[in-house]
Amino acid sequence: MDTTPAEIGSLVGREVYSNNGTFVGEVEDVRIDLDDEVVTGLAVGGLNREVLGGRARNAGGVIVPFRWVRSVGDIVLVNDVVERLREPEEESEAEATA
Repeated sequence: MDTTPAEIGSLVGREVYSNNGTFVGEVEDVRIDLDDEVVTGLAVGGLNREVLGGRARNAGGVIVPFRWVRSVGDIVLVNDVVERLREPEEESEAEATA
């Protein structure tokens, strides 16, 4: 396995998918804590509005906390983005139809 650190800028432009394989958006920028020199979030644009529900309907993008990132490779894979960003009434409607 290659242990060479990747440049943070190489994340920009990568597609973001949920752990279910659903397209979420594309990384547009990286949020960094300069004091600790760690990535704290990914600015994701080009959103799949159906996946993110009502909260992102009018947004140009969202910040995905880096702790949600499961894996980074050719794509970025994130945990639970659909469930965490849905409105409470959307969750109850989805449960009622299941």
